[in-house]
This record gives sequence, C-alpha cells and structure tokens, in this order.
Amino acid sequence: MSVATETIVLEDEIAPHNAHADRDLELPVTVIEARRGWQLVDAAELWRHRELLYFLTWRDVKVRYKQTVLGAAWAILQPAAMMIVFSLFFARVAQAPSGDVPYPLFVLCGLLPWFFFSNSISSAAQSIVANQNLVTKVYFPRLMIPASAVAAGLVDFLIGLALLAPMMLYYQVAPTVQVLWVAPLIVLLVLMALGVGTLLSALTVAYRDFRHVVPFMVQLWMFATPAVYLNAGQAFGPRWNSLLPLNPAYGLIANFRAAVLGAPMDWTALGVSTGVVMSVLLVGLVYFRRVERGFADII
Repeated sequence: MSVATETIVLEDEIAPHNAHADRDLELPVTVIEARRGWQLVDAAELWRHRELLYFLTWRDVKVRYKQTVLGAAWAILQPAAMMIVFSLFFARVAQAPSGDVPYPLFVLCGLLPWFFFSNSISSAAQSIVANQNLVTKVYFPRLMIPASAVAAGLVDFLIGLALLAPMMLYYQVAPTVQVLWVAPLIVLLVLMALGVGTLLSALTVAYRDFRHVVPFMVQLWMFATPAVYLNAGQAFGPRWNSLLPLNPAYGLIANFRAAVLGAPMDWTALGVSTGVVMSVLLVGLVYFRRVERGFADII
C-alpha cells in the first residue's frame, strides 16, 4: 500500500512539471495572410526586417569584391580612370568648359555621383531575377532586394568620396559652408536610384528584354547628363538650360559639384529635379507594389 501511495504521489508531482515544459516548448505561430486595403509602403514591416537589409547589402558588397586583388579599391580606381580619360579627351581635344575649376577635379565631382547612380540601377534591375531562389522559397518584403543593391552602391560611393580630399588638396580648392548640402543631395541621389532601380527590377521580371536594355540605357543617360563631363551653363543656351533639369541626374549632379567646390547652387534645377525624383520614386514603388505578388510565379 505504501508503494502504491508513493507512486501516486510521484505522478502527481511529475504531471504539472511536464505540462509546464510543454508550454515552454510552444513556438510562436506566424500567420501570413492578405492585408485588407492597399498601401504604398508598409513601413512597419520594413522596419521589422531592417536586419535583412543589412545582411543583403553586406552580402552584395562581399560578393562584388570576392577573390579580387584590389578589393574595395576598385570603387576609387573606376572614377579615377574615367577622370583621366575625360581629362585627356574633353579638356584637351574638345575644350569642354569647366569654369574656374581645374577640369580633372570638375569631372571627378560629376563622375562620383554618376557612378553611384548607374551602378545602383544596373544592380537593382537584375536583383530580383538574381535572387530567384530566395524569392520563391521564403516570404519577406521584396522591396528589400533592390534596396540592398542601392545600399551596396552607396557603400562604393562613400569609399570613392575619399578620392576627393587629395584632389582638392592638390588643386588647392577649399570647401565652403555649401558642403553641408552634400548630405541632402546624397539622400536625393539614393531616392532617385531606388525609384529607377525598383521600377526596372519589376520590369525585368516580367520582360527579360530589360536585361539588355538597361546597359544601353545607362550609356545613353550618361551622355544625356552633361553635368557629368562639362559645364552645361556655359555650353548651352537658356532654352536648353531650362529643359535639362527634367533629367533628375542633371540637377542633382550639378548641385552636388557646386556644393563640393563652393560654386553657386542652381536652385531652380535642384527644385525641378527633386520633383522629378519624387515622381519617379512614386511610380517605381506603385508599380513594384502592384506586381510583386506575382514574382514567384513568373520569375
């Protein structure tokens, strides 16, 4: 009798312990369902996945320079090489106007933001297709993929900015208080790259022709942005100068150079280009949001 009584006591003591352990082993359940209504960007969801943006960006940066001899130095060598080519051709052969600024420094201030923009939209355009396995296997905000491509380009851009300091020191050009405008202009450049890159990434999923169109488009866009290689204010008349800011890259790059070198800012061009940037960003996000649900089916 005493043994049976002891056994019953042990079972009574173990049962609550097992139930408590089962409660501790219960895992949270995430339910993915269609959201009612429609919104342009789910900011709360993007914030919850902010660490994913960091890891995708860091992965893109590491893959870009993996097994390279020079590594991140390519972010400096590319604009430096193009600066030399433009200086030899445009400054000496074509006599491109650059105002009172030495032409190599003038063109470098245009090439650095342009390389960021062109590399970002080229990478973002192919980003969804390149991450096909990730898109089709797990749910996360798809906007993180083109955004990480732009963020990786921003890392290269910030590294390339290190070339400006010795160039300005060599040509004895000191920054002025206008250099404070560099940070807002970089933000606008990021928004422009994100808008164009997001739109192109969605179009590339649906129409694979865009993988061939984008490199050609980037080349044409560069020569359609005279702020990269010449002083458009001295090369064109008032009529063309009023139309050039409709190209958002023109207004942002021209004012980026002015902010770095202390030249007069073109506020009209900056205002028009900023409006175009916001419009392109809106169109890119709207189209991306509209078609992203079908990425896994057609990619």
